[in-house]
Amino acid sequence: MNDIDKKISNLIQKNGRLSSAEIAAAVGVSVSTANERVRRLTSSGIVKDWRAVLNPKNVGASLCALIMVDVNYEGEEETTETLSTFKEIQEIHHISGAHSYLIKIRVADTDALQNFLSEKVKPLKGVTGTESFIVLETVKETTEVLIS
Repeated sequence: MNDIDKKISNLIQKNGRLSSAEIAAAVGVSVSTANERVRRLTSSGIVKDWRAVLNPKNVGASLCALIMVDVNYEGEEETTETLSTFKEIQEIHHISGAHSYLIKIRVADTDALQNFLSEKVKPLKGVTGTESFIVLETVKETTEVLIS
């Protein structure tokens, strides 16, 4: 990635709806060059996906929770594959330390959190324990990646 690609990447990760003309003007290239650069960034896998970011509160998923999940090694692959299918889960991270995985979920309320844990997570064969943290306020949340 050269400097122009980095500038374009920063622009489109902040606002994926920018037109080619807006991108071109911002980085000082022609519209066709901006178009081609965006195409290359996408085809090379640097741009992973294009999507809208929804406001969770406006779609009935106002409770954000972080859940530490402890998993037996023998059932780990099957457990993570199953966890990956749950629409409530936004992120799954294999972590170091006392727990096996950190998952981030969004659901309607604490009742929905309780149901999610008791009906979906805890019955999984590989799960040996969970520890949940309810998010009171989100100060910063982004999908932007620092490009150096």
